[in-house]
Amino acid sequence: MTHRPRRLGGWSGSLTGAVTLAVLAAVTQAAAQGAPPPLQVPAKSVPVPDDVSPQMAKIIGAPLRTNWDIQPKTGEAWKPVAEAGAAALGKLVPGMLERLKVKVERTTIDGVRAFILTPEEIPPENRNRLLVHVHGGCYVLNPGEAGLPEAIFMAGFGRFKVISVDYRMPPEATYPAAHDDAMTVWKAATRMADPKNMAIFGTSAGGALTLAMVLRAKQEALPLPAAIAPGTPMSDTTKVGDSFVTNAMLDNVLVSPDGFCDAGAKVYANGHDLKDPMLSPVYGDMHGFPPTILTTGTRDLLLSNTVRVHRKLRDAGVEAYLQVAEGQSHAHYIRDDTAPETRKVFEEIAWFFNRHLGR
Repeated sequence: MTHRPRRLGGWSGSLTGAVTLAVLAAVTQAAAQGAPPPLQVPAKSVPVPDDVSPQMAKIIGAPLRTNWDIQPKTGEAWKPVAEAGAAALGKLVPGMLERLKVKVERTTIDGVRAFILTPEEIPPENRNRLLVHVHGGCYVLNPGEAGLPEAIFMAGFGRFKVISVDYRMPPEATYPAAHDDAMTVWKAATRMADPKNMAIFGTSAGGALTLAMVLRAKQEALPLPAAIAPGTPMSDTTKVGDSFVTNAMLDNVLVSPDGFCDAGAKVYANGHDLKDPMLSPVYGDMHGFPPTILTTGTRDLLLSNTVRVHRKLRDAGVEAYLQVAEGQSHAHYIRDDTAPETRKVFEEIAWFFNRHLGR
C-alpha cells in the first residue's frame, strides 16, 4: 500500500517555537548538570508502516489531534470539552456493541456509577470470572458511555463479564475521587466473585488507575486481583521518560508532553504532589504485584512510561509481559474494533488472563 509520508519538518510557527524552546531548555539543563548535551535530530518524513491493516493505517496516518494544545485550568472549563468528545464517541458505541455481541447495563455500585457488560456467549472457563475496568481520558474525559469502548472490546473479544467504573471527574470532583470510586467498586466486586478469578484493566489514565488500585489494595490489606492489564499507563505525570521527547509530535493522539493530557491531569490532581505513587505509580512499591500485561506502541508518547513500569515490575520479581504495537500512537488499539491489530491486542490480554485467573 502507498501512504503519504508525515513530514515532521514542516511544523507551524507555534510548533517550531515550542520545539526550539524545549531544545534550548534541555541544552541549558544538561549544561547546568554537567551532562552530555542532547542529541540534535534533523527533521524527517515518517511514513505509515507497510505491514499494518488498512484500518490501522488510517489511524496511524491521521493528522495530529485537533486542540491537542488546549490548556483548560479548571474542571468547569474542561466540562464542555468532555461533553463534546463524549457525544461524538457515544455515537460509535451502539455499533461496537452490536458487532461484538455485548450487552450493557447501567448500574450503581455502592453509590458509584458503573456499567455491567456481558457478552452474548460466555465460555465455561469464564463463567466464574469477573473483570473490573477503569477508563482513560486524562482524568477529565470520556464520561458515561464514552468510557466503554475498551470494556466492550475486552468483553467481546475475550468473552468476559466486565464491570466498567464511571468514576467522578472534574468539575464534579478532583483527586482522589476517581481512585476512591474505583476502589469502592473493587471492594464490591470481590463480594461478587473470588478475587482469584478476577482482573483489573484500563488504558492511559485507566492504566495508571489500574496500577494505583493495586498499590492501594496492598496498603489497605485488601484482596489483590489475579492479574492486571495496564495499557499505556500514565505512570509518571511528572513527564520523566525518553519517549516524551522522542515521540513528541509523532504521537498523533497525545502529541506533546505539554498538551491537553498534562493539563487535564493537573486539574484532577488539584495541587496534589504529582510524584505521589497514586498519580505516578511508577514510583510505588511493586513488590507483590499480580502478573501484569502491558500494552503500548512504537509511536506512543507514553512508551517510556510503559517500559519503565515493565522494568520495575521485573526488578520486583513480578511476571510482566509487554506487547508493543508497530507504528501505533497512544491507545490506537482501542480506536477501531474492526482492525485486526485491535483483536490481537485483546486476544493476547485474554490469553494472559486465562493463564492466571482461577475458574
